[in-house]
Amino acid sequence: MRRNVARWFASSQPVEALGIDDTGFPKDGNASPCVARQYSGTLGKTANCQIAVSVHLVSEHASCAADWRLFCPESWDDDDAAGEVAAAGIRRRRERAHIPDDVRHTGKWRLALEMLDEMAGPGGWGVLERVTAAGHARPVAVADAGYGDNTTFRLELENRDWQYVVAVRGTTSAYADDAQPVARSLGGGPGRPPKPAYPAPPANLRQLAIASADKIGPVTWRQGTRATKANPTASMTSCFLAIRVRPANRDIPRAAGGSLPECWLLAQWPPEADEPTDYWLSNLPASTPIEELVRLAKIRWRIEMVFSQLAKGRMRAVG
Repeated sequence: MRRNVARWFASSQPVEALGIDDTGFPKDGNASPCVARQYSGTLGKTANCQIAVSVHLVSEHASCAADWRLFCPESWDDDDAAGEVAAAGIRRRRERAHIPDDVRHTGKWRLALEMLDEMAGPGGWGVLERVTAAGHARPVAVADAGYGDNTTFRLELENRDWQYVVAVRGTTSAYADDAQPVARSLGGGPGRPPKPAYPAPPANLRQLAIASADKIGPVTWRQGTRATKANPTASMTSCFLAIRVRPANRDIPRAAGGSLPECWLLAQWPPEADEPTDYWLSNLPASTPIEELVRLAKIRWRIEMVFSQLAKGRMRAVG
């Protein structure tokens, strides 16, 4: 069913992005499969709930939750139990909830990668082939900071040839684009010369954005629906800057000369704010206009709107 829905959507309209997200379902008891006390961005707090990870096909005009997984917390995986007594209790819970033995605790970002592979990988659902066969560009992966902050997740997207625009925190370490590694002297001693390295510790994205405040400019990314006297066209506009940076996490592979790969840092800096409020990293080409970066960074609103409508529907059903 999921495969057919995804193929139908991809054949009926352009798919500009694959949006990765998760949502929480509050629960009162402890018997529902994979329910646990855990943080939910949907609920905005830690609560007793289930978490579902989903991948959405997204365009400017519509979105479709095409694939999803129920997140299995560690408390539902007897392989992670502290002792045999605890493991036996977890196995009983799993049996009562009819959880298959192959469903184990897996990071949300890994679930997202599994779904991307399922939809577009070799031997997969053929969604990507339908998009490109219709003459459209390969969609871009988009996600919030819960996924974008994970360096391994970004590297795995690149290993799969996915371009991405993902939210990150301003504390993410990085060098400016023009930073260069320098050769280090061995000091006359024997042995292999040390590899070139950056002479100073990295800054963070917040510091690099503030240092580039002269590059801020207004960008409109779409037309909204709430026109006012001050904004009769309902334009969604804010101020942004886009600069090239080199993320500096130790897990990122270096080039032979010691340099780190560069990418885009996009930062939103509203006129009324003292500093940027939101940050994204993107491996889109260096020639990408800032307007396109902003549009793709903001395209996740389609997913959020769907979740909001689903939540309202559940409330009406309960009422």
